[in-house]
Amino acid sequence: MQPKNKRRLNIQISTYRPWLYAGILALLAPALLINLGELAFIDDESIRALVALEMKLSGNYITPTLHGEYYYNKPPLWNWILLLFFGLTGKVNEFTARIPTVFCLLGYGATIYYFFRKHYSRKVAFLNAFFFITCGRVLFWDSILALIDTCFSWATFTAFMVVYHHFQKENWLKLFLLSYLLTAAGFLMKGLPAVVFQGTTLLAYFAYRRRFWKLFSWQHVVGGLSFLLIVGGYYLIYHQYNSLENVFSTLFRESSKRTVVNFGLWNTIGHFFTFPFEMVYHFLPWSLMILYFIHRDVLAKLRADSFITFNLVVFLANILVYWTSPEVYPRYLLMLAPLIFSAYIYLHDFHEANRTWQYRLINVLFFIFCIAAAVLAFVPLFVERPEGIPYRYAVSLAVGLTLSGLAYLYWRWKQERLLVLIAVLLTFRIGFNWFVLPDRNDNDFGDLCRQTTKDVAEEFKGREMAIYKQTLMQPTNSFYLTNGRGAIVPRKSDNFDKDILYIIDPHAYRELKYQKVGEFKVRHGKLTYEVGLLK
Repeated sequence: MQPKNKRRLNIQISTYRPWLYAGILALLAPALLINLGELAFIDDESIRALVALEMKLSGNYITPTLHGEYYYNKPPLWNWILLLFFGLTGKVNEFTARIPTVFCLLGYGATIYYFFRKHYSRKVAFLNAFFFITCGRVLFWDSILALIDTCFSWATFTAFMVVYHHFQKENWLKLFLLSYLLTAAGFLMKGLPAVVFQGTTLLAYFAYRRRFWKLFSWQHVVGGLSFLLIVGGYYLIYHQYNSLENVFSTLFRESSKRTVVNFGLWNTIGHFFTFPFEMVYHFLPWSLMILYFIHRDVLAKLRADSFITFNLVVFLANILVYWTSPEVYPRYLLMLAPLIFSAYIYLHDFHEANRTWQYRLINVLFFIFCIAAAVLAFVPLFVERPEGIPYRYAVSLAVGLTLSGLAYLYWRWKQERLLVLIAVLLTFRIGFNWFVLPDRNDNDFGDLCRQTTKDVAEEFKGREMAIYKQTLMQPTNSFYLTNGRGAIVPRKSDNFDKDILYIIDPHAYRELKYQKVGEFKVRHGKLTYEVGLLK
């Protein structure tokens, strides 16, 4: 693992243990797959799955719909990906909707490894990939959900890497062409944010490298045209089915609704000061390494490596958009996480070699986490709540003893501590899957919403059904109702047929006369919607 005419990080590898890497890779499958389909869909998952399902039921794969009405908030690429997995498995459920996220996460990790391996040792590339996979936000939230963001972030991060590596070679045509093709894929998943990331990255880095005028080259024009060809081609086909009048205004509104334009100056100022602390929390434990930036020579050290410099320029340029936007979810930043993580790992070698107070503090905190994880793994042995979990004692003992052993190895193997902590996080996620997810589902009102909606769908499967006027359907109910019936449930505002079953919000239509024949629970507000025949 010596450099091939390139500067390498000097993380020591004298204690290289192949089986430790193999063990981490072996933990990935159970960590990411056990009980993946356990929890009921949250709203955003339901929307993505329902749009894909309605495409399948209607046979129209071009114009997304919800309850048969045109849906403009997101383009359809993620829905097409979901449909591919629905088709391959022959099932439409929580597991098959979430498995694409797992594949995209693994692909994203492999991409991180591939590009960092061009510059650093296998160990450093491996750490960069697994820092991302095992950060708290990804490991315990986004990897469990059927959302666009992991796939979108993968495409966006790859575009960042394309910009840097072809800039170094001054291969301008490949730089612009490939990055804009990836931006087009991102646009067809999430709309305008893909363009913002591309534009911000090009402007910031080309200005930093004093090659700004290259942005006016013919190669850039070719790249931009490739983007327009793909995105414009899709919307040209879309126009054959539906007017474009509402498409782009909705995409713009979706992109701007979380900014100062919508939330005002004071909320934006408050967010500006709290945002860094929120992000440190969400990307624990690795975000604790931000302490490595507290050093008088840190800028000089970072600028000594051109790749790390690029990562930080892109990170800072793009993070400002979200730093000044009051309503930001951490999943919007997943494409930026590997960039800042790379700087942490780069600085880690220096702090470790010099035994700085930052290194010693972080090391203690990581060790405390290892011990706490081991202790928590034994909790199911002594509390009654998980008594219905299968193999409760065996799994708790297996996970607890494994984590105890890893905590010991963390203390003993000083040069492999980061790898051991990765193994601790993946093992802890296995215990989380086995005990926490079923318990959360058993005590989650969302599961009652799912079950009652499925019951209604099954009971009235052969009957025509519609939503009464402006009854506000929540996406979770909409998906399970549509999936259970195997038919789109439209909304009706007039020409009511007394033979049709209507879904009614009894709180919104108190004076409506109807014969109630069924009901199901609605998550937000913990309400009950009724199914009835109009009188």
